Amino acid sequence: MELVLSAAIGVLAASGVWLILRPRTFQVIVGLCLLSYAVNLFIFSTGRVMLGVPPIMPRGGFVDPAAYADPMPQALVLTAIVISFATTALFLVVMIASRGLTGTDHVDGTEKLP
Repeated sequence: MELVLSAAIGVLAASGVWLILRPRTFQVIVGLCLLSYAVNLFIFSTGRVMLGVPPIMPRGGFVDPAAYADPMPQALVLTAIVISFATTALFLVVMIASRGLTGTDHVDGTEKLP
């Protein structure tokens, strides 16, 4: 499970960085989204991902906290998802306005001719 999760985080982060370095604004926005997904998965994985374990501790008696998932990273990831959705919407609006003003969707505003 850890190998699949770490491979997914690595692929998302590498793809995100590669897309951020592209010259078009839409590719940069998609790269930022992929990078935020990688960070969200990393934060989520710090809360001890466990299969077949109830997420809530029962009442009464001694409870071993190591047998349960930590809810704090889950709450942080949920908040980060909402914030990244709003940020992506803002980036898309700025991208559309920039394309309308400059007539190109290159990051620096000028299209390089070969």
